[in-house]
Amino acid sequence: MSTTDLGAATSVAAPSAGLGPAVATTGLTKRFPGGQVAVNGIDLHVPTGAVYGFLGPNGSGKTTTIRMLLGLVAPTGGSVALLGEPMPRAASSVLPRVGALVEGPAFHPYLSGHDNLRRADDADRSTDPHTAEARIAAALERVGLSAAAGKRYRAYSLGMRQRLGLAVALLRPRELMVLDEPTNGLDPQGTREVRHLVRDLAADGTTVVVSSHLLSEVEQMCTHVGVMSAGQLVAQGPLEQVRGASTTRVQVDAADAAVAARVLTGMGLSAVAPTPTGVVADLGDAVPEEVLAALVAAGAGVRQYVLHRPTLEDLFVTLTGEGFDVER
Repeated sequence: MSTTDLGAATSVAAPSAGLGPAVATTGLTKRFPGGQVAVNGIDLHVPTGAVYGFLGPNGSGKTTTIRMLLGLVAPTGGSVALLGEPMPRAASSVLPRVGALVEGPAFHPYLSGHDNLRRADDADRSTDPHTAEARIAAALERVGLSAAAGKRYRAYSLGMRQRLGLAVALLRPRELMVLDEPTNGLDPQGTREVRHLVRDLAADGTTVVVSSHLLSEVEQMCTHVGVMSAGQLVAQGPLEQVRGASTTRVQVDAADAAVAARVLTGMGLSAVAPTPTGVVADLGDAVPEEVLAALVAAGAGVRQYVLHRPTLEDLFVTLTGEGFDVER
């Protein structure tokens, strides 16, 4: 399956111009013992300042890719650069600038949320212990756990545990955040809060890579997307361009369907097909207003004229051949 790479043009949130990509891979490959290829030569390009939605069905290689980016799994081929530095050679200088939430961090069940964050902060030798309490309080407030800071972790709900994982990543300023299913276990309100958090991070200049199976959330918060399928990157680029790569369908309800069909065919529309009330076709490069004007001028008796623009879900299903209700 070939990759549709639609570039890294300026998008909704206008990633920082003139800067190199925050994440770049070349031919990144992971082959497990026995010959299974989990990730097959992918070239990721995450512009600095972007919110990059990383999508893919179960077994597509998405989580394996994230783990390779962070040095948790060694690639068997290709290269990785984070924040312009080669990995894993520059890991010691780069990783402190990167926050991550991958498959849920491990916490001590008998410690409070606050004390778990304190242990995590103490383990980071690059932070200032004199500012620990202020940073912990700010991180807890940012994820909505201030009121539960003294509660033991074992009493936390799944959603609260996910929030605490996010808080760990927020204990210090980060240039890059990598979030693997950050809304897992969250209720709708919690999901909205994570969406706003991601937007706030981006507004502060942080590049965010977020994997998610909630396509509606990705459409609301991401500027760029990448779609994985069977270990390959099958689409990548600014959200609007990637979504626009799918064909818009035009539906015409007309008194004279035969005339409507002739007009659409004559204007170069493809896949023209009859319906019980008229005709449908792929719009292609045709201008919708010009098509409507031609139908009216030809006397097709247009009763209704509807454009069905593809959603991210439509694109996902087209590219992967699978539904989107998967977690990884």
